[in-house]
Amino acid sequence: MGGGAKLNIPSADRDHIQGRTEAPVTLLEYGDYECHFCAEAQPIIKRVQQRLGNDLCFSFRHFPLSDLHPHAEPAAEAAEAASSQGMFWEMHEMLLRNHRALDNKYLAACAAALGLDETKLIGEVTLEVYAMRIRDDFKLGVRAGVNRTPCFFINGHRYDGALQMKPVLAAVTQQTKN
Repeated sequence: MGGGAKLNIPSADRDHIQGRTEAPVTLLEYGDYECHFCAEAQPIIKRVQQRLGNDLCFSFRHFPLSDLHPHAEPAAEAAEAASSQGMFWEMHEMLLRNHRALDNKYLAACAAALGLDETKLIGEVTLEVYAMRIRDDFKLGVRAGVNRTPCFFINGHRYDGALQMKPVLAAVTQQTKN
């Protein structure tokens, strides 16, 4: 694990969660959809999820670094708009897969590919309907010491190790033994 930063475990009432909330290990990511490193971390997270199965709860919070990534906040809006139509995780994965082309045309194409109401989704992105939700995630991250993306917490403790399969899996697996 990394430094002393600790935060509350994600809540099913406010967070996007995959897996059982009562799983022995919670992996929380603060991410930015336009971040190259977040995109690189996605396959690692998927493999860790596959390996741990019901022993892992994964959660994602928005941390758009808008000064560096001008499309990060609209992409987060699109993920939230997709969530309102029941497809957060599907949009999440599509955005990370093509993190270099997150303009409104691509966001609309993602919505269409997922069978979502693309006019509604783009309207919500344009009106920044979910801006408060995204800012709340960002503020929680800042309070927990997040200063880059991706930033991971395992059972509330910041993970500052290498973003490679073996070290991440080892850190997560260690928590199943605690």
